Amino acid sequence: MHATLPLLNALAFPPLRRGSLEALQVNLTYQCNQRCLHCHVNAGPTRTEAMTDESLGLLHEVIDAHPVHTLDLTGGAPEMHPRFREIVAHARREGLRVIDRCNLTILSEPGYEDLANFLAEQGVEVTASLPCYSRENVDRQRGDGVFEASIVGLRKLNQLGYGEPASDLTLNLVYNPQGPSLPPPQAALEADYKAHLAQDFGIHFDHLLTITNQPIARFGSTLISKGQFADYMQLLRDSYRPANLEAVMCRSLISVDWQGYLYDCDFNQMLDLPAAMPGLIGRDRPHLRNLLQTTSLQGNTIATRDHCYACTAGQGSSCGGSLIE
Repeated sequence: MHATLPLLNALAFPPLRRGSLEALQVNLTYQCNQRCLHCHVNAGPTRTEAMTDESLGLLHEVIDAHPVHTLDLTGGAPEMHPRFREIVAHARREGLRVIDRCNLTILSEPGYEDLANFLAEQGVEVTASLPCYSRENVDRQRGDGVFEASIVGLRKLNQLGYGEPASDLTLNLVYNPQGPSLPPPQAALEADYKAHLAQDFGIHFDHLLTITNQPIARFGSTLISKGQFADYMQLLRDSYRPANLEAVMCRSLISVDWQGYLYDCDFNQMLDLPAAMPGLIGRDRPHLRNLLQTTSLQGNTIATRDHCYACTAGQGSSCGGSLIE
């Protein structure tokens, strides 16, 4: 049972409008082999939601017809969707950059032993969760044994060329704070990660992406239960930087849920705040089929609430890491 979250204010955050659409971020499934404390999706082993064949067909049509250049696959563990490899292969044939938001431990799960080889063969960019370079901190946040399994996964990726200087296979790691605080400066933390992982485990990677924890879903409920929600929201508001507004990911990305419905970002998806699309009538919600009927979303209003301060606090936060240094 999760604590009831306070109603997020719809008026406080500055208004935002879309730029050109560059990326589709698709939440293929809420199923995951882990159950992390910070997960804004509430993903876990018992979740059964997964993108339907009908929505997958529409996704393929959008990839073929729409001028997007990036397919960003997330979950849950996106690789647990039974048609994950088909989706990746289709997008790569169409020339799209494909990002796999990987938790690393999936690479060692029974039935997924050849997954790393598939990702390398397809030239998929791996963006992998590793919230610390210490065993204790990772296992506290993500479960016992996760750190060791993550190291095994990273070594497997390195052996295939991921993160190596002479390779074109990109390996990014993702850091998020252990609790209700902002991430430290990204460049300095990246240097620490690279030094520790190379020295202690012989592991190499390309970039570290720092992401601010969103005060929603599982993490928001944890804040409520500890009496920290109000203080964390105040920290986010006090740390707001207007300069981050130009680079927030919702201006160039559309988030697609497992049913094919459209949102301005993955966080709005979890809050059930659908993207605005002029022309829809009444209770209609924007869907992949509507994306096939328009050539541009530029200028559309972005749905904002107080949780948006998490993306604009301090150095900023997006699925691509910090926005400014």
